[in-house]
Amino acid sequence: MGIIREGAQLGDKELIIEHGRMAPQAGGSVVISYGDSQVLCTACDGGEKPHLPFFPLLCDYVENFWAAGKIPGGFFKREGKPSTKATLTSRLIDRPHRPLFPEGYRRDTQLVAWVISADQINDTDVLAITGCSAALMISEMPFNGPVAGVRVGMVDGEFIANPTFAQREESDMDIVLAVTDKAIVMVEGSANEVPEAVMVKAMEFGQESVQGVLELQKQLAKAVGKPKLNVEPVTVDAAILKAVEKESKKELDKALQIAEKLPRYARMDELKAATVEALVEAYPEQEGDIKDAFDSLKKSLMRKRVIKTKTRIDGRDPETVRDIRVEVGLLPMAHGSALFTRGETQALVSCTLGTEYDSKVVDGLEDDFKKRFYLHYNFPGFSVGETKPFRSVSRRELGHGELAERALTASLPDLEEEFPYTVRIVSDTLASNGSSSMAAVCGGSLAMMDAGVPFKKATAGIAMGMIKEGKDIVVLSDILGDEDHMGDMDFKVTGTVDGITAFQLDTKIEGITFKTMEKALLQAKEGRDHILGVMNEAIAEPRKELADTAPRITFIKIDPSSIGAVIGSGGKTIRGIQEATGARVNIEDDGTVKIAANNAESAQQVIEIIEGLTATPEEGKIYLGTVKNITDFGAFIEILPGTEGLCHISELAEGRVENVGDVLSQGDEVCVKCLSVDMKRGRIKLSLKAAAAEQEDADA
Repeated sequence: MGIIREGAQLGDKELIIEHGRMAPQAGGSVVISYGDSQVLCTACDGGEKPHLPFFPLLCDYVENFWAAGKIPGGFFKREGKPSTKATLTSRLIDRPHRPLFPEGYRRDTQLVAWVISADQINDTDVLAITGCSAALMISEMPFNGPVAGVRVGMVDGEFIANPTFAQREESDMDIVLAVTDKAIVMVEGSANEVPEAVMVKAMEFGQESVQGVLELQKQLAKAVGKPKLNVEPVTVDAAILKAVEKESKKELDKALQIAEKLPRYARMDELKAATVEALVEAYPEQEGDIKDAFDSLKKSLMRKRVIKTKTRIDGRDPETVRDIRVEVGLLPMAHGSALFTRGETQALVSCTLGTEYDSKVVDGLEDDFKKRFYLHYNFPGFSVGETKPFRSVSRRELGHGELAERALTASLPDLEEEFPYTVRIVSDTLASNGSSSMAAVCGGSLAMMDAGVPFKKATAGIAMGMIKEGKDIVVLSDILGDEDHMGDMDFKVTGTVDGITAFQLDTKIEGITFKTMEKALLQAKEGRDHILGVMNEAIAEPRKELADTAPRITFIKIDPSSIGAVIGSGGKTIRGIQEATGARVNIEDDGTVKIAANNAESAQQVIEIIEGLTATPEEGKIYLGTVKNITDFGAFIEILPGTEGLCHISELAEGRVENVGDVLSQGDEVCVKCLSVDMKRGRIKLSLKAAAAEQEDADA
């Protein structure tokens, strides 16, 4: 079959899907285009992996610098490890596609989004979502799609589908949706305190915008789609399930009511081991099936209890948030710190201030830029009582850190003018039982206030879950790890008292309705307001002063004519200042001097040096000067750096002085009064006796 190229309108451009030109040996391959941005998307099947306890889906978004007409930096001049954006986009591809494969699917599967053209106007991440869906639709792999990705922005109150990079700079929201023709499968985004109702409308707009794209994929599948693999649904053996229920249901139900995680897990392990021991003789070589049946029963009991009694594992009702404890300022050397504990989840969050030289350089397909604010999220093994080596940052850690960073960005001050510092937040998860990324948001807000960052509004986050059995739906606030694992939704929402700043939705079913989304958002607001109330009791507004250990960025103004004096010949003077104080000094043409010092003492030292270098003598003012030269008619005394005046022999003392050397010696430090200044002729008249007379009058 030849090349097929079809398009559908999306926003103000046509989205085009082409098949038959590239990657013909892949299970499914398309090139998706929007403007001059293009992504080659492929789907490949690697065969059955029946013994794996999970679906081995691998998603990769690959940035090629040549796609943007750029050559990579570094010694090797070739693409290296994935950038942060590439890693996050790989997650964007994975999250909407994974739940749309058949339950129990265990075939090795890889989706690749290969950027082949980046016009630096239209982002390629949403194209990758749609393109991978199209590749799956025409492949042999069973997939309950299609899915379409779309970015929604809002400028001047109007929604925009797939806004350009320039439009996103002006937008009040930046959300990425992955939708089917009936439901929302995945959401990721940030906003400038947008109300819940507006957010729902934005998602409805996004779904409506891609209906043509969804239909385009269906038509492509009809035209060139391969016959789908016949995959038998994975089910638990009915006889084994019945035997497991008889053996352990009663005790398992009790164990599911143990509120604390570790004792509950220990009891679960005991029950599972006892169940296997009791049944393995009757079902030899089916130990794995017995364990699967046990896990299936555990999930079923938890879900039914929530649906029927509205009671959760730890005894809470669906809307209640766990107990919260907040401490701030507990780390003596950190510029700001907070320990945020919610139930059995705990995060130690630090805020470190730096100068512009500490900003993070982001190098990618788009124009390079510097970030003055960034957040790093860590999840060590000990937080869940496990052993885990400390190696590279995981995709999950990058994703959680990015979400928390976006959540806090809306309330940041202007980091160029208002607060010209670099701000780094680090959230170390010390204990985890759900919502650790939301603890990072809460702790980050608290730590910045503790550091004295003029943070506009306290920001909190909450993770929402859902149990859906038929038509019965229960939305859960502040979910536990088990409620995430055995539930149908993980919906993280962050914001201030005035609106949403970020959110992230993942589902384990084939999407959720807008009605459920709206309920979850409103319930999340109630929980968020409660959390903000607790946080405000600990610290309600930013501290007025920075920590003593924090750097100081100071601006002073000098006369432009004095710039040369501060810089010195070949930069010698300014280099000397920086070496002596450890500070960095920048001077603009208008005389603005920016001082970036490690502490307040260093900053003050620089100010005093520069003021000395740029000061001009004032008539009537007394100076402490140094005798530089002795002559027959007087002494030349340096009263300011590089500025000397003449103290005539007649001004040395009352009465007649025969010899200047009888009163002064070279190197003496003396107080002199400035009698007159003639800068045009370069003459400054000083008086030792006038200064002495004033001192006597003051003492009297």
